[in-house]
Amino acid sequence: MSDLRLEELSARTIVAANTLTLKPGQEQYVAPVSHSIAEAYVNPSTAWPRVVLDGDEVVGFIMGNFDPDSDNESLRSCIWRINVSADAQGRGIGRFAVHALAAEARSRGFDRLTVMYEPGDDGPEAFFLHVGFAVIGETPYGEHLAALTISPSPQGDEG
Repeated sequence: MSDLRLEELSARTIVAANTLTLKPGQEQYVAPVSHSIAEAYVNPSTAWPRVVLDGDEVVGFIMGNFDPDSDNESLRSCIWRINVSADAQGRGIGRFAVHALAAEARSRGFDRLTVMYEPGDDGPEAFFLHVGFAVIGETPYGEHLAALTISPSPQGDEG
């Protein structure tokens, strides 16, 4: 975790983001980045797609959704997708991405970030619990709904 930063998905980073490889067994728990790219194109006013760079290398992708007017409270401030390259997992990249998305949510006035995921042995539940999410429910499709409480910034909305 030498030089991590988030950058808006762009023509320069889209191919690397779209070719991120996961560890065996993880593919069944997350849709390909190409689906996020399509969702961001369809929902440009609410989608927040970002790549995680370590130096100049794309090592992860996260997409949030910010829609304060959504009828579904769970979708107002949420993680739609997070992928970390198999070779980069275990180095704090996912935690960095989630914290950056939470900071963006805080700057937009949200006090909670949600995520939905399918439980399973190779699934993301342990990761989400480790970074502070708590399971708060289940969708009609058997996915877990988890939430992360976002603390107010010590500097107000600027931090």
